[in-house]
Amino acid sequence: MQKKLTITVDEAVYDGLYEIVGPRRISQFIEDLVRPHVTPADLSSAYARMAEDEEREAEAAAWSNALLPDVADEAR
Repeated sequence: MQKKLTITVDEAVYDGLYEIVGPRRISQFIEDLVRPHVTPADLSSAYARMAEDEEREAEAAAWSNALLPDVADEAR
C-alpha cells in the first residue's frame, strides 16, 4: 500500500531531481534512497542471497586466502 507524502525542498534540489532523475521518477528515487534508513534490514535473507552468488563467493574465498600469508608473518 502506498501513501502520499508532501515534502518541501529547495528549488535547486527540485530542479536537479527533475533534470537528473526525471519528472515521473522522483518518488521512486527518493524511496530507494530512504528505504534502507527507515526499514529494518533482514540480514539473514540478504546473506543467503549473497551466498547463492557462486562467483562472488569464489572471489571472497580467494581474497581471504590471499591474506593468510600476511597473518602468518605478523609478530605475536
